[in-house]
Amino acid sequence: MTAAPDPHSSRSPLPEPVTEAGRAGLRAVLDQPSAAVVALDFDGTLADIVPDPDSARARPGAVDALARLAPHVRSLAVVTGRPAETAVRYGGFAHVPGLEHLVVLGLYGAERWDAASGELTAPPPPPGLTAARAELPAVLAEHGNLPGLWTEDKGQAVAVHTRRAEDPQGAYDALLAPLTALAARHGLIVEPGRMVLELRPPGMDKGKALTTYLDEVGAASVLYAGDDLGDLAAYAAVEAGRPARPGLLLASGTEVPELTDRADLPLAGGPEEVVAFLSALADTLS
Repeated sequence: MTAAPDPHSSRSPLPEPVTEAGRAGLRAVLDQPSAAVVALDFDGTLADIVPDPDSARARPGAVDALARLAPHVRSLAVVTGRPAETAVRYGGFAHVPGLEHLVVLGLYGAERWDAASGELTAPPPPPGLTAARAELPAVLAEHGNLPGLWTEDKGQAVAVHTRRAEDPQGAYDALLAPLTALAARHGLIVEPGRMVLELRPPGMDKGKALTTYLDEVGAASVLYAGDDLGDLAAYAAVEAGRPARPGLLLASGTEVPELTDRADLPLAGGPEEVVAFLSALADTLS
């Protein structure tokens, strides 16, 4: 009988985390994968950041890597600021053999889609959002209606993207204060991201969503990958759970140093390298 390959051997294709906490997290996932949750952001992590957010799609190989990984772990979760249904559609996650235990926690956990049932649960629109949405055009006009701005209505939130503006960072900086004031007037908050400012209800973030889900499924360890400021709350949740619940934090790309500096394993290649890591993890656990 041939011995099973040792996942800790030098032949493992998995890169080594740069922190001891990350190495402990990876060991926990490898030693007991059936008790591990693999959780990932969507845009910038499983999908490349593109000028038009509507054209974002999961990178080639991402869904295949997740489907090969899923049978070995307790569950997979996509934790995203997008509406859950949008992430499912753009990710191509529905009706994929092997992904029956995938969940998508959309709008920072306010929405949930379960692959096993195909059901989407979402709360009613938050108070104040309708008024803020109606007032937004006047606020943008007051600050010059900068060419290239794009407003995305997420149902439970509204986002202003500056990536396509002539000066993306300048437009972002000019709009941060007025949009923060608009949100405050209507009981909302502003969630900053990579060239996007999102007005949404308070009380939910990726950290709370992730912690609630990990507790629900009884996860003994967690791997989390993200790329943007909104992922810092999930990082904090994983860090707060250590060492009782070991965790491995991956950073996709180098655009957000606040994230990269706290990562156990920075993946400078962005989503392409994230997908390669997930594929290598699936190979190792197989």
